[in-house]
Amino acid sequence: MFELTNRIALVTGGANGIGKGIVQTLAKAGAKVMICDIDEKAGKETAEEVGGEYYKLDVTDQRNAEQVVQDILEKHKRIDILAANTGIYPEVLIEDMTEEDWDKVQRINLKGIFNIIKPVLKAMKKQNYGRVILTSSITGDITGYPGGALYGATKAGILGFMRSASLEYAKYGVTINSVQPGMVATEGLKKQLETLSDKGAEVVPMKRLGEPKDIGAAVCFFASEEASYITGQSLVIDGGQVLPETPDVIL
Repeated sequence: MFELTNRIALVTGGANGIGKGIVQTLAKAGAKVMICDIDEKAGKETAEEVGGEYYKLDVTDQRNAEQVVQDILEKHKRIDILAANTGIYPEVLIEDMTEEDWDKVQRINLKGIFNIIKPVLKAMKKQNYGRVILTSSITGDITGYPGGALYGATKAGILGFMRSASLEYAKYGVTINSVQPGMVATEGLKKQLETLSDKGAEVVPMKRLGEPKDIGAAVCFFASEEASYITGQSLVIDGGQVLPETPDVIL
């Protein structure tokens, strides 16, 4: 099950963190993975590790995104899977937030998805097949935290985009779904949360943080033939983090 042999998969933000976990899982399932990331060094290393290909991509640059998609199509003739994963998560309180802060996160997290998904969907429509998986978050749609208003706004926006986009492309054999990670033990999050190892897992009923491969497994499912009748849906992957009504119910 969930075999992706010879499927062409494009992963944005695939050089590090959750994106790298997605890349590794898709490659293990047999997909030929195109790692598209602004981090050239890590991107090339990841591509070499999984036998994939690296393409330098700045998701905020629409022309760059269109060119990367065109280059992949010219070489491989199709794109079967898109995992749109690029995102940043700065913490900034509303009173301290600047217009530049707002625009930067919106540009990367939300507009960045539009820039890459538009040319990919055009190709998928022509081939009458496609699997698109967007990386959202529990933040914004379900949870929030002080300093997370800007990040949460973009992640909730991704889900709104997904639901309408899935309706536009359902009749063309293209499914569009999303994953909503909780706290995942990426290097970026470890740097941001100094108490991650000690206290982060305490609020998770499973008593551990997620791993990038946990998110990769869900993406692999949505990318599979077995998920062909699922579209416009989102899957929370958080170890049960959002379930307790009050903190004292976590055993």
